[in-house]
Amino acid sequence: MNSQKKDTKTAIFDIDKEKDFPDWFTEIVRVAELADVRYGVKGFTPFPPWSTMSIELMFDILEEAFHRTDHLPMIFPTVIPEANLRKEADHVEGFAPEVFWISEVGDGEKLEERLALRPTSETAIYPMYSLWVRSWRDLPLKRYQRASIFRSGIKSTRPFLRGKEFLWIESHNVYATHEEAKAQVIEDIEITKEVCTDNFGLPVMAFKRTQWDKFPGGFNTYAADALMPDGKVVQLPSTHDLGDNFSKAFDITFLNKENETVHAWQTCYGPAISRIYGAMISIHGDNKGLRLPFKVAPYQVVIVPIFKGKDADAVLKYCQDIKKNLQKADIRVFLDKSEETPGWKYNYWEMKGVPIRIEAGPRDLKQNKVVMFRRDKMERETIDLKDLKKRVNVLGKEIDEYLLKSAEAKLEGLVVDAERFGEIDDALDHGKIARVPFCSIEMDGYSCAEQVEKNTRGEIRGTRMDIDEEPEGLCVGCGKVAKEVVYIARSY
Repeated sequence: MNSQKKDTKTAIFDIDKEKDFPDWFTEIVRVAELADVRYGVKGFTPFPPWSTMSIELMFDILEEAFHRTDHLPMIFPTVIPEANLRKEADHVEGFAPEVFWISEVGDGEKLEERLALRPTSETAIYPMYSLWVRSWRDLPLKRYQRASIFRSGIKSTRPFLRGKEFLWIESHNVYATHEEAKAQVIEDIEITKEVCTDNFGLPVMAFKRTQWDKFPGGFNTYAADALMPDGKVVQLPSTHDLGDNFSKAFDITFLNKENETVHAWQTCYGPAISRIYGAMISIHGDNKGLRLPFKVAPYQVVIVPIFKGKDADAVLKYCQDIKKNLQKADIRVFLDKSEETPGWKYNYWEMKGVPIRIEAGPRDLKQNKVVMFRRDKMERETIDLKDLKKRVNVLGKEIDEYLLKSAEAKLEGLVVDAERFGEIDDALDHGKIARVPFCSIEMDGYSCAEQVEKNTRGEIRGTRMDIDEEPEGLCVGCGKVAKEVVYIARSY
């Protein structure tokens, strides 16, 4: 609790999230102390403890998934020599407009070679892979790192969702065959669904991106999109089949079993944890503030003592014992001993999104009971103290399941079929996603995509990976027989 606490009691309650999501988001970021935009450099934002604690837990969940799938950690420098960045032509063309350059040090001493703050790490890591990979016995090579990346091209910024620095984990893998690399892409999408949906309660749609929207220098890009409360989509993790383009540019070769020197096949995967966090608070929050999943809430339980005169010390001791017992069960718990009224504390911790609140007063102490409140449904129940640990864990699972089901329910009916620009535009204006017949997501469909963007202000997100669809009808752009079914949405 800090000096900002006094203005969080009612600050967000007069903003309807469904009617005015942008203002709701701005206000909850401020009053819940998730980010402080007063840093003074646009697009660079400090994250205070409440968001950082969740983000660290989210990192841990993703890292556990990486370890389980045989990835090992590494750490690379933040800067990339300009010569490295320019080795893959399509890659540098895609990222050069977004690069922050370091060209001098100290009192204006010019560097012999400019250094880039990494916009992504392929050109930092792959020169070392050319040294680390020598034989088929070195493969597969599966590595990842936590990192910040920097991209200057973002014009309109919003904490977590759009910034010039954001937090992510990136994995970079090397294989002997293209088939193994393509299998890694599928594994990445499975990790995305496991982490984002099963752990963070975020329904996602998995897409194969168009050729004009793929990762610069790669063969194909695949990504998961989540639909936000204002009807726009936000890209969550993306994974890339790099083919052998980067191995040729950076001379990543190995001696195969036939004693031949051949180029390797590669993938990279980049879950932006800060952006996933922004989507999570947006999708689960309500008009009272945050609703955080039990798995990633900084405090899973907050205890509010009901102090009354001569019973105050006994009640506090009762609550301290509850806290110790929950901590022994590895439950993240906070005891609010502040002098604020119980009602104030209820409002405050509901706004902060703590999944479970425990209330205890003199009557509860005498009866050896507590009152439990669940933030997701705003419901109370009274239970025996002896059942508390078990009930907290059961309720935590129920809360996470309920948040996911609630998010999934909001998606029902939001994908609509459309065959004309007017129908697409109408769908997007009403916060929906348009499912549309299209000629091709290869480069020969680009002119049709330009027409889509011009007439609807929407973007082609790609073709679905998670369902099989047969195209029917004519391309919305050129009128040729459709070869694809694509999804069109407005995005962050």
